[in-house]
Amino acid sequence: MKQLTEYNRVSGYLNKIFNLLNERYFENALSKPVITIQSTPKAYGHVSVCDRWISDGNGRKELNIGAGTLNRPIEEVVATMLHEMVHIYNMQNGIQDTSRGYSYHNKRFKEEAEKRDLIIDHHERYGWTITKPTDSLIEFCIENELDEIRVTRLDSAITPPQTPRKPKTDDESDDEGEEPKKKKSSTRKYVCPLCGASVRATRDLSLICGECYKIDQSINFMIKK
Repeated sequence: MKQLTEYNRVSGYLNKIFNLLNERYFENALSKPVITIQSTPKAYGHVSVCDRWISDGNGRKELNIGAGTLNRPIEEVVATMLHEMVHIYNMQNGIQDTSRGYSYHNKRFKEEAEKRDLIIDHHERYGWTITKPTDSLIEFCIENELDEIRVTRLDSAITPPQTPRKPKTDDESDDEGEEPKKKKSSTRKYVCPLCGASVRATRDLSLICGECYKIDQSINFMIKK
């Protein structure tokens, strides 16, 4: 799988992920927010409740991905994006999925999120907010050849917070209240020892490079990295 190492490509890449998710899980029904990359201490991301941006007289919400959390496994970044998109869907459809200043996630949020290939676990303080990708969402990442992001803000990455972020006092945004810590990728990478071709899978497999096998049928199996 390729990797993004240039910050100036990340914004466009996140917009691409939003469009893919919007098509797969929402039938392109979501109004597109402005996607930003800012530090969000003690949270992976947030989406604004009210319009925060104006373009040609039209208001748009803000969906932010934490700058210090970009280099998590790509399926985790995608899960955060999808988490915030579920909030947008609920707002558009009059589904109240949070309380306590938009910080506590109720079972309505859990229900809508789990319809869309997310695993939602309970947090003692912030409700049904802890978000993980299902195998189906991981397969979505593989099918669309989504790249790993290998750029992040060092200040947030070096000193990860220990508790979920407190809600904003002005009740302007909803946060995915999770502790940003690097998680082990749910995928396995296999590399051909001859040509260097690589693939990813969600479970352990015995793979042979088809192209090299045509040349030399004694070729070794691809190596898991």
